[in-house]
Amino acid sequence: MTTLSNLTHLDWLESEAIHILREVAGQCSNPVLLFSGGKDSLCLLRLAEKAFRPGRFPFPLLHIDTGHNYDEVIQFRDLRAKELNERLIVRSLEDSMKRGTIVLKTADEPRNKHQSVTLLEAIAEFEFDCCIGGARRDEEKARAKERIMSFRDEFGQWDPKNQRPELWNLYNARVHKGENIRAFPISNWTEMDVWQYIEREKLGLPSIYFAHKRPIVRRGGAIVPITPLTPKKDNEVAEEIMVRYRTVGDITCTAPVESEADNVEKIIIETASTTITERGATRLDDQTSDASMEQRKKEGYF
Repeated sequence: MTTLSNLTHLDWLESEAIHILREVAGQCSNPVLLFSGGKDSLCLLRLAEKAFRPGRFPFPLLHIDTGHNYDEVIQFRDLRAKELNERLIVRSLEDSMKRGTIVLKTADEPRNKHQSVTLLEAIAEFEFDCCIGGARRDEEKARAKERIMSFRDEFGQWDPKNQRPELWNLYNARVHKGENIRAFPISNWTEMDVWQYIEREKLGLPSIYFAHKRPIVRRGGAIVPITPLTPKKDNEVAEEIMVRYRTVGDITCTAPVESEADNVEKIIIETASTTITERGATRLDDQTSDASMEQRKKEGYF
């Protein structure tokens, strides 16, 4: 029998996350789980399995595809949804661009910040009243301000100065028609917690999370992969080095880090010694200003 005294740190985190998922299912009429194929959303899938199996999930999966994602991640996304036999909805920024709701300033402009438009369109299309996401407070300053049940108004906007209180583990996910909640079951997890959970649960991951050789250039203090979307500039020197991805997203704004960690155990050891946050080391789009993420979240971003 499991008692309070022999619960581990991961047990506590898992139990709380499962509680949050069940609160969403109990309070919301039409929720959806945001699933990209990345490590955080893969943890969410395992938590959903533990919360609701042997039944089906009480929500579909949704991915907002920029059209500039890594093939390894998209393939893993589709494989995992098929293995679980759960419905996967994909909505693309390309479709929003065709409708004219997204207009890029230049053809090579990073698309990551425009995901909020397609997400809000998907919420309106399916009338979702809650989007479950894998954001964590340790990733970025704006995420640290946000509640576990984060209220969004009828325009999909977040007001950091007007949030609902969350006392103990009591959560309020009730909304009026047109409003919605963003629920973050692993909000209090750290990058280390995620990797230790992946190790404990023996979760599969896209291969780019592990060390591999990749052609890169060094640009603005970051390592930038050489791809058709991020080509080498004339004044840059191409290298082929061992790298891995701490986080995955749009190719144009996600940088790898130098690493020899080719398995989960080595990644945990490496994570224990890092002094730079996950997004601070790898997300080029967050480095434009200290407030860039907060502004995007106010506009409806994840």
